[in-house]
Amino acid sequence: MKTFASWLTRYDHSLIQLVNCHWKCRLLDWLMPRITHLGGPTATIGFLIVWYLFMPKDFKTWAVEGMIALAGSHLMVRLLKMFMPRIRPYLRLEHLHTFPNPLTDYSFPSGHTTAAFSVAVTFILHSTAFIYILLPYAVIVGFSRMYLALHYPTDVLIGTCLGSAFAVGSVYLFQVV
Repeated sequence: MKTFASWLTRYDHSLIQLVNCHWKCRLLDWLMPRITHLGGPTATIGFLIVWYLFMPKDFKTWAVEGMIALAGSHLMVRLLKMFMPRIRPYLRLEHLHTFPNPLTDYSFPSGHTTAAFSVAVTFILHSTAFIYILLPYAVIVGFSRMYLALHYPTDVLIGTCLGSAFAVGSVYLFQVV
């Protein structure tokens, strides 16, 4: 088990270096701090509220399911951050590029990625046409978290799995009820 943990740590460090250092450019330096907020509470909750308020009655439940997936996954993220504290990459690895106002709480798992996937997958499960818009959105939010040196790749991967799982559970719950 120790060798797997060592391999995973090396993988995380290598990939975060690739994304944060080797792909660094002015365009991404400008774009990623803006994109990352699309996985934050203002963007995700705001999107669900607007959807609920302005869509026809048959589509309103998508927003409710998304809100349940978002709330459940956020609770899980909070619990995991509390019980599995992990120092953020930019605080642990000296050579990473940081950006203004970096976070100082724990990195595992990525809450922004979790939120983006919980909303995106909820809508994709209702209409596969959303896969072309919402899946790239969620993936780019996850990428931005690594680019900004706020999360390791495994933080983003687990956030992807959590958000997707809560979305599937929420949609399934509404189909059963």
